[in-house]
Order: sequence, then C-alpha cells, then structure tokens
Amino acid sequence: MRIIALSTLKAFWEQNPAYADSTEPTLAWYRHALKADWASPTDVKQDLGNASILKDGRVVFNIAGNKYRLIVWINYAYRVVYIRFIGSHRQYDQIDAQTI
Repeated sequence: MRIIALSTLKAFWEQNPAYADSTEPTLAWYRHALKADWASPTDVKQDLGNASILKDGRVVFNIAGNKYRLIVWINYAYRVVYIRFIGSHRQYDQIDAQTI
C-alpha cells in the first residue's frame, strides 16, 4: 500500500510531547500497512481484526492498545491509504469519523 502521508503521523507525535508514546506503535502500523495488499475492506479486517470498517472506504485503527485512533480513507483500486486523522481516544470521540 502507498500511504499519504507519513508527515501527518510525525507531526502528531513531534508537535506534542504528551503523544511521544505513540511513535513506535504508529510506526509499527505504518510499516505493516506499507507491506499490506488490501483490495477490499474484508482484506483489512482479516489482516487487522481490531480495525473498524466504516462507509465509503474509511477505516479506524486502534493504536497503542486503543489509546490512540487512526482514521484513514483507502482507495482499494489504487492501493492508496490516505491518513485523515490521528488523535487520542478522547479527541476521536469529539469528531465525526465519517466526515473528517
């Protein structure tokens, strides 16, 4: 998979020292996703069972034991993952995952 963009993830942990503990778990997800070949939501779910499949190609991943949430939009045909949001569980509760 191609992931757009690693810089979004880096900005999250670099701009706020309180989120520094997300660095390794987020990079682990990133390395895993780079090697993945998700052709459908079913492939994502089979690969990462804790992923939550939303409508219109959106997927929510639990990072660091569900301390953080990562929302992506996946273009399955082109194998591209667009990072839409990363934040704490509390920040996630304040947004609409389907529209962000």
